[in-house]
Amino acid sequence: MLRALGILCLGLAGAFGLHLVVSNAVPPYPALIVNMCGISIILAISLNVINGLTGQFSLGHAGFMAIGAYVSAYFTTTLRYFDPDAARYISEAPLFDGLWGFPPALLAGGIAAALAGLIVGIPTLRLKGDYLAIATLGFGEIVSILLSNFRAVGGTKGLTSIPGYADTFWIYGSAATCLILTGFLQRSTFGRALIAVRENELAAEVMGINAARMKITAFVYGAFFAGVAGGLFGHLMLTISPANFGYMKSVEVVVMLVLGGLGSSTGAVVGALILTVLPEALRDVERQVELSGFRMALYALLLVVMMLFRPQGIFGQRELSLKLLRRLLPSRDKPGRQP
Repeated sequence: MLRALGILCLGLAGAFGLHLVVSNAVPPYPALIVNMCGISIILAISLNVINGLTGQFSLGHAGFMAIGAYVSAYFTTTLRYFDPDAARYISEAPLFDGLWGFPPALLAGGIAAALAGLIVGIPTLRLKGDYLAIATLGFGEIVSILLSNFRAVGGTKGLTSIPGYADTFWIYGSAATCLILTGFLQRSTFGRALIAVRENELAAEVMGINAARMKITAFVYGAFFAGVAGGLFGHLMLTISPANFGYMKSVEVVVMLVLGGLGSSTGAVVGALILTVLPEALRDVERQVELSGFRMALYALLLVVMMLFRPQGIFGQRELSLKLLRRLLPSRDKPGRQP
């Protein structure tokens, strides 16, 4: 426990240091890309618990992200105390106004997404493979349609004038927390049970593992952090709409996992960084060739080449460690005694 708290404190300290650098030395647009990388890391790691560790195939992560974004934004922009006796709102400012109201609002968005994950997970996780993918994809589309027709949250226009509470510290502090908790989860008995379900669900049940409970718990865990990522996204971009959380967003997160390596948290981080930075880096190339759409075509070509030559992803199911670094770095032969 003390070790986990120490590592978490180091992660938060690193996030604070990065915040100081970005806020003081990085121009606004590159700073936005850096922050978007942090949100993508949270999404990729949380989905990796579902798709990578447990072996499910979910395409509904954008739906959980949308729930977290709208709930947290509603808390910081609209939610006020209503006095039924006076039949009016007592407070002028939202109940979660100010920077100290942001963490509870962010937590509320994560909890709302986790509850949605529980409600969706209980009936759908009996499905497997493509059937589960279709069911979760349908869930994401249902969320998008409901938000588009719900006037209380702006309908198709979405919510605007969201306070910009999400800075680099909050984003990368949340990413560090997600990464550290997932790392300890992966190495725990529960994480080993998830991997057993992924490898052979029938054999895991024979050994006494409740596969259904494991899958639902992993689903809820991933949905919670997807909701947190959505809350951070809303308070970074200052405006959200259902168009931000279409099915292509879910596909994008899945591609991050496939590129980095399913089952690897390190691969999820690397895939999130590459697929967030690469489309923006290719904008200059698109301007030089003066061909509309060339950027995304080149982006897709690079992914196809990657899948042809490295189908298991960059890291496969391995994690970055000192042992792996020693294997990758050229070793020096130890001098031996001459006969």
